[in-house]
Amino acid sequence: MELENSLTVAASGMRVQASRLRVVAENLANAQATASTPGGDPYRRKVISFASKLDRATGAELVTVRRYDVDRSDFVLRYLPQHPAADERGYVKFPNVNPLIELMDMREAQRSYEANLSVLRSARDMLQRTIDLLR
Repeated sequence: MELENSLTVAASGMRVQASRLRVVAENLANAQATASTPGGDPYRRKVISFASKLDRATGAELVTVRRYDVDRSDFVLRYLPQHPAADERGYVKFPNVNPLIELMDMREAQRSYEANLSVLRSARDMLQRTIDLLR
């Protein structure tokens, strides 16, 4: 039963880290996306938050996505008067996405995903050994 719980917990960790990677990828893809109208708001960075949830059937604490939200920090202003999205003063709003932070988040999510995958493999191997012993 405990090995099954470890499989369930590791799988839930992999699911949320995969969601986190999707959010990071979307942020990176839109890091330079400006507004389509002069003075309009560009893409706003998305963030994800997690929560723990008790699985009543197994008694295991699972991790889930609590919610998807947007980062309310200020946009980056650049003076580009010739740009189509420039306001009346010549400034263009760029997304509040810092690619370096996104790449660090991506690396952290990747390592967490790999750690959960390692737990999943170890639990699977232990279950296989148990089955082999019972033969």
